[in-house]
Amino acid sequence: MTDFNTAFLAIAPLLVGAGLFAAGADDIVATSSSGPVRCEIVASTSGGMTRLQGVAHVDAALTGSYTFRVSGSGANISQGGEFDARPGEAATLGSVMLGGSGGGYDVRLEVEADGVSVSCAEHIGGS
Repeated sequence: MTDFNTAFLAIAPLLVGAGLFAAGADDIVATSSSGPVRCEIVASTSGGMTRLQGVAHVDAALTGSYTFRVSGSGANISQGGEFDARPGEAATLGSVMLGGSGGGYDVRLEVEADGVSVSCAEHIGGS
């Protein structure tokens, strides 16, 4: 084996690991205030695509409803329904994958559970 091949094989796992870390990195871009029911919007990018997720956190097991909306750059998406959540576990309430058109998106998550309503909203990408 040449010195180049040996060196490449030695660092290849590091390069792959760095690529996986970058592709899997999530950014929390919006959160609701503290309380028994909290929400957040999580954005991540991979392969030119943007994933947006609505996530809820609760202090006690409960059932509720949600609406997750994404609009802009030709998208008009609305998801919603009932959910069950447990303390200590993130409950993903909505998820969309969007192409890399370079435009911006308005994202909003509304959660209602146990008589409490919370919402998170953020503009992602674009200007």
